Amino acid sequence: MKKVIVFAANGFIGNELLDFFLAKENFLVIAIARKEIKKNSTNFKSIIWDGVNLGTWKTELENADLLLNLTGRSVNCRYTADNKTEIYQSRIFSVRAIGKAISECKNPPKVWMNFASATIYMHSYVPNDEENGIIGSGFSVDVCKRWEETFYEQNTPQTRKINFRTAIVLGKSGGVYPVLKKLSKRGLGGTMGTGKQYFSWIHIEDLCSVVEFIFQNENLAGTFNLSAPNPIPNKELQKLIRKSNLFSINIPQPKFILELGARLIKTETELILKSRFVVPTRLLEAGFNFNYENIETCISSLK
Repeated sequence: MKKVIVFAANGFIGNELLDFFLAKENFLVIAIARKEIKKNSTNFKSIIWDGVNLGTWKTELENADLLLNLTGRSVNCRYTADNKTEIYQSRIFSVRAIGKAISECKNPPKVWMNFASATIYMHSYVPNDEENGIIGSGFSVDVCKRWEETFYEQNTPQTRKINFRTAIVLGKSGGVYPVLKKLSKRGLGGTMGTGKQYFSWIHIEDLCSVVEFIFQNENLAGTFNLSAPNPIPNKELQKLIRKSNLFSINIPQPKFILELGARLIKTETELILKSRFVVPTRLLEAGFNFNYENIETCISSLK
């Protein structure tokens, strides 16, 4: 029986990964998170962790086949000094703790995948891949850079490391898509800002398949863009959401309106105004086949 450990499994992506592996035969799945998680399976175990300190959970890492780390405070907030500190520390401290736990294992995990962010790339209207992508600047990028550096600094020579630069994940059960659909239903599904900014994305089913694909291919390691091959401008994305859900009203939202709205709901416009043009060159070269290459088929599946 293979052992899969998912850190921060209480979120949208983590929960989907739990269900993905629990649906397979001969997998023991262990969730390590800030609160208990319940699943109706004898092959499941939930452990509570504060996200910072070593604990009894580290013994579970012995003989693990796959370790997935999604730990990190949500960036859907105002970038106050306190929130910036929490965003930074939640990512760096958790990676250090996991790295230390692995280094103390007699039989360490075979594979460690860390879900970082495609936000590391600059605001761009041209493709950014793993080799030729241009790293940006600013708070979010600085967090991403230090996050990746910390991951690779961990001394885990017996563990194959995968660093994902994750695009926006689309699914029915959580993440940004239900929010965009609700806004569109309320007549706020028009172009955001100029509408020219690119939206890089990946369907949650493809994300899970990528994890399995790389896990099974022992020659793959290093950094991968976790994104579908065809990003789309915001204007086209909003139009497709309206069409898919039969919403006809499309009130445009210029930047100053978005800035005001972001303050009211305590978030940042960077999440929707930054142009993310990310392509998964390494995955394609490795032979991975996306079920959802285009946003049309993706959105159609999320009705």
